[in-house]
Amino acid sequence: MTEGGRLAGKVAVVTGAGGGIGLATVRRFTSEGAKVVCADIDEAAGRAAADEVGGEFVKVDVTSESDVQAMVDLAVSKYGGLHVAFNNAGISPPEDDSILTTDVDAWQRVQDVNLKSVYLCSKYAIAHMRENGGGSIINTASFVAVLGSATSQISYTASKGGVLAMTRELGVQFAREGVRVNALCPGPINTPLLKELFAKDPERAARRLVHVPMGRFGEPEEIAGAVAFLASDDSSFITASTFLVDGGISGAYVTPL
Repeated sequence: MTEGGRLAGKVAVVTGAGGGIGLATVRRFTSEGAKVVCADIDEAAGRAAADEVGGEFVKVDVTSESDVQAMVDLAVSKYGGLHVAFNNAGISPPEDDSILTTDVDAWQRVQDVNLKSVYLCSKYAIAHMRENGGGSIINTASFVAVLGSATSQISYTASKGGVLAMTRELGVQFAREGVRVNALCPGPINTPLLKELFAKDPERAARRLVHVPMGRFGEPEEIAGAVAFLASDDSSFITASTFLVDGGISGAYVTPL
């Protein structure tokens, strides 16, 4: 662990820490000097992430209030506080598709993992932070929260819109108590989930890639850099924001050839 860095002396909790953006962020937080609690429902992946960075692993079902409360309590008891919460865990199952074909159970599962979890994680992080000098909460939304798509994942899209609206309200409500809350909105990122999806369907990948002005998908490390900025005091005047890291996709009408 680096002793210096923008996050020196800070304690961070990362959900979905075992892979993709979560794992890249755990690595970046540690390199910036933070002590990190790696939370994941996948014990093997989460523990591997914690072992790699010298952090603490906690197995968490982010839809369980008792699990989330225990996660925050662990961070505070182990490291003496909680300064950063990256509420990143989420799912995008194939059963979540067009509204015409997505059943209620599939809808609800995505809402629970993607939106209810952010409510729970924010609730317990804020309760601690507002009594202990503030902190930074970063909630993973998505560029689909600000753009519509004809290739719909209806519950995923709705859940990320909910994350965006909830984040805005929390950021406003707790701003004067030193708690900053921002919504990170990544564009399509080269995570294992996306790679697997697009490997099975290259046409689907090509249909999406044409809309990205930069002509490529993002990398998890690029998102982790944005999260580290939002976690740090470099972003001290940023709260209730829609923080887009999307290669320009949300600003594009026609992209370069």
